[in-house]
Amino acid sequence: YAEHKVIIVGLDNAGKTTILYQFLMNEVVHTSPTIGSNVEEIVVKNTHFLMWDIGGQESLRSSWNTYYSNTEFIILVVDSIDRERLSITKEELYRMLAHEDLRKAAVLIFANKQDMKGCMTAAEISTYLTLSSIKDHPWHIQSCCALTGEGLCQGLEWMTSHIGVR
Repeated sequence: YAEHKVIIVGLDNAGKTTILYQFLMNEVVHTSPTIGSNVEEIVVKNTHFLMWDIGGQESLRSSWNTYYSNTEFIILVVDSIDRERLSITKEELYRMLAHEDLRKAAVLIFANKQDMKGCMTAAEISTYLTLSSIKDHPWHIQSCCALTGEGLCQGLEWMTSHIGVR
């Protein structure tokens, strides 16, 4: 079977590892900051995704590109309360999209922490990240709550429907 490589990126504390383990076992795993990466295989309707959850602390972001080769999907996890750092997320997103190794990758943005009071909606995040300007990558934004798993299945469904689209 073909394995589809996915990288899960985003700033530290956005919820990347929690999302990875929700995919894996539908339960909340208490995580500590990821140094390096976690990798797990997730199978959805006979589709195998190899998901790399990469640490998002500033010191680690420069090494994200070592994970890029053969990546089919980028999952960008956004902390919907962290308005202060959304500009950094935006910078990192466009830096990734400009990278040669990711030119064929589709992008799923999870607007995480939608259960929190005062969070930005997926629409607000989409506007701020100017997602509508992304023409050369398929993309989708999905609101979710990593702790309850809400919205995660919809994100995976979008990914399975975009396999081999490019």
